[in-house]
Amino acid sequence: MAIRYPNGKKFQPKRIPSAKKSDYKKDSSFSNRGMRFEERIEESNEFYLSRGFAVIHKKPTPLQIVNVHYPKRSAAVVTEAYFQKPSTTDFNGVYKGFHLDFEAKETRNKQSFPLKNFHEHQLHHMRAVTDQGGKAFVLVHFSMHEEVFLIPASIFIAWTNNEEKRKSIPKSWIEESGFRVSQGFMPSVDYLSAVDEWLSL
Repeated sequence: MAIRYPNGKKFQPKRIPSAKKSDYKKDSSFSNRGMRFEERIEESNEFYLSRGFAVIHKKPTPLQIVNVHYPKRSAAVVTEAYFQKPSTTDFNGVYKGFHLDFEAKETRNKQSFPLKNFHEHQLHHMRAVTDQGGKAFVLVHFSMHEEVFLIPASIFIAWTNNEEKRKSIPKSWIEESGFRVSQGFMPSVDYLSAVDEWLSL
C-alpha cells in the first residue's frame, strides 16, 4: 500500500532491526527484549491501565484513503493513502492529574542519539503542551546498551536550539540531564517511575 504525506512525498516506514539473541545476556526478566520499543511501551501502557495507574495510549495516525482494491467481495485492501496532517508525538494520556505527551525513539548508536528523525512541528507541539502545564518528554532507547532514558521536553528542545546546530545528542549528556528508565518483566518499560522522579524535583 502506498501512503503519502500531505505534500505528496511517499512515506518510507522506519526500519528497526530486531535484536539478535546473541546481543544480550540471557535473563528471564528481559525475555521481551526482542520486541520493538514502541510495542514494549504499549504493553507497559496496558499494564498501567489494568492496574489503574494511568490512562495512556498510542495516538492513531489519521489517513485519507485514496484507492481501495477488492480482491474478493468480502475483503478490501487499501492500495494508496495519504497522511491527512503531520504527526505530533507518539503517545499521550493522563497520570496523577497530569497530561503526559511523549515521543519514543530508538537508536543503535552507542554514543549518541541522532536528531534527524525529529521534525519542527513535533518540537512545536511539545512546547505547546509544556506551555499549557502538561508534561512532554522524549523516551530514548539505546538498543545496543539496552538502556532507556526520559528527557523532559524543555531540556530536549534547548539542546536542539543550541548554537552549534549539532546533529546528535551525546549519550553522556543524556545520562547527566535525563532520567534512567528501569526495565523488567511487567511493566517492560517502567517510564512512570522516571516521571515520578522528574515530578519530585
